[in-house]
Amino acid sequence: MPGRKASEETRRQQILQAAYDVATQYGLAALTVRTVAQRAGLSTGLVIFHFTSKEHLVVAVLDHLLATTTVLHVTDDIRRIEPPRDRLLALLRREMRRLSSEPGRIRLFFDFWELGFRQRRVRAKMRAELGRYREAFRPIAEEVLRTQPARFAGVTADGLAAVSVSFIKGCAVQSMIDPANVDIDQFLAATQGLFGAQQSVRVVQTGRPSRRQRRLPR
Repeated sequence: MPGRKASEETRRQQILQAAYDVATQYGLAALTVRTVAQRAGLSTGLVIFHFTSKEHLVVAVLDHLLATTTVLHVTDDIRRIEPPRDRLLALLRREMRRLSSEPGRIRLFFDFWELGFRQRRVRAKMRAELGRYREAFRPIAEEVLRTQPARFAGVTADGLAAVSVSFIKGCAVQSMIDPANVDIDQFLAATQGLFGAQQSVRVVQTGRPSRRQRRLPR
């Protein structure tokens, strides 16, 4: 009956939220059917009824984590920002704030990353979702490169998208290491400084030294 189905879905979400809370607070090692049942205020039988086993519950927590972590939403206020480089920086700022606001989420993300070395299914899910998150930055990266080709000489859209995600994830990692001293504005200012210095960095890395530069001092 429709009422019963709605009740079962509500119960399933209650259990999933309890499992997520246990995992973010204590880590995946503490996630058991018993601890989740206690957090949800339910019997272990109900947890098994809805999720069959601990393994299925862990995968459900992973799906929930990825759905709320690796999904990029470009809102209208960001779409209206010009030029595209400023739009990308605004998007970076928002994503840095979003992912750094919950250090427990990032710790759980790395817990799953470690688990992925042992479980192929977990590894495949994480790689696929991270790939989709990076790909979501590609359209705006293409716009940036099209409008400022000299600033990003030699950079591809895939490369700029990957670097953008790296900045976001790096900021999130810092929030996990030292949550009391994470300064998003300073982190973004450093990002802008690196973007501004890109051309000179490329010369240092790939430029051929002149004959004078190749001479060794006597």
